[in-house]
Amino acid sequence: MKLSENRGNMLHGVLLVALFSCAAFYIGGFAFFQRLSLSPMVIGIVLGMLYANSLRNRLPETWVPGIVFSSKKLLRLGIILYGFRLTFTDIAHVGLAAVAVDAVVVTVTIVGGVLLGRLLKMDKEVALLTSVGSAICGAAAVLGAEATLRTKPYKTAVAVSTVVLFGTLSMFLYPLLYRNGIVGLTPEQMGVYTGSTLHEVAHVVGAGNAMGTEIAGSSVIVKMIRVMMLVPVLLVLGFWMARGKSRGAEGKGKVAVPWFAFGFLAVIAFNSLDLLPVALVEGINSFDTFLLTMAMTALGMETGIEKFKQAGAKPFLLASLLYVWLLGGGYLMARYWAGC
Repeated sequence: MKLSENRGNMLHGVLLVALFSCAAFYIGGFAFFQRLSLSPMVIGIVLGMLYANSLRNRLPETWVPGIVFSSKKLLRLGIILYGFRLTFTDIAHVGLAAVAVDAVVVTVTIVGGVLLGRLLKMDKEVALLTSVGSAICGAAAVLGAEATLRTKPYKTAVAVSTVVLFGTLSMFLYPLLYRNGIVGLTPEQMGVYTGSTLHEVAHVVGAGNAMGTEIAGSSVIVKMIRVMMLVPVLLVLGFWMARGKSRGAEGKGKVAVPWFAFGFLAVIAFNSLDLLPVALVEGINSFDTFLLTMAMTALGMETGIEKFKQAGAKPFLLASLLYVWLLGGGYLMARYWAGC
């Protein structure tokens, strides 16, 4: 009897998160938010945070496990299904130079972000989440890293907010620079530049479409190759965690293998075989977006405004420094490397 009661209470929490996620999709359909290319995931975490800082205290404590389930279990499933957006053949469409640019951007951004975080004396996990989000695919990468590191929800929310801020800025800045001939890049180079440096997939789509179909197509492919790099990054994070724990616990650290990352890779491999109808894949992607929105919303529900005050301005300073690197370093590589 008690087991069924616990499941019922968890279901209440999950349904509450689902309700807020539905609201996020509805709001995301407004023309204003579509022009900004703000995904339901971003809107979901904002709604969750608004709830956390207003009505959260009125929530029955028995519903909390449902929120935790959404932010943990559904998150991992969402990351796995994210693989249906990718195929290995995408790499062949942009060439090895573009792949190399992606690899350098991801590596330098993460390593540089961690080192800058130390110089700024930041919380290590916030610095790492912010760096991973800037390096790979925005909120989805932050969620993947959060699932591996198992950090506190407010740290994830802080990292996501920096990604949204600078990614949205770039979405308007890049078309402005390109249309006025300021960057001086060919359409091919601009596609690599956009895909290898913008934060969210939605930001890349928004900026690419504003610059023409040729740039839009190549920039999305380059971006999705960056998304593939999430798997090796999560594996490195798992070993990094084990190493840190072994130093603090007499060599008994256990490798936190992100098994969902292998599921993500397996789904990409399966999707590369092109066995499923396009309509079914599109349906899976829509369902996956809803799962990730639920995860983001649940994380927001566990994030009070006092946590942002606790984090301070340093995460945004770090994100701004990484943004400068992405603008400058990404531009140089796109112009002189990807154009070869």
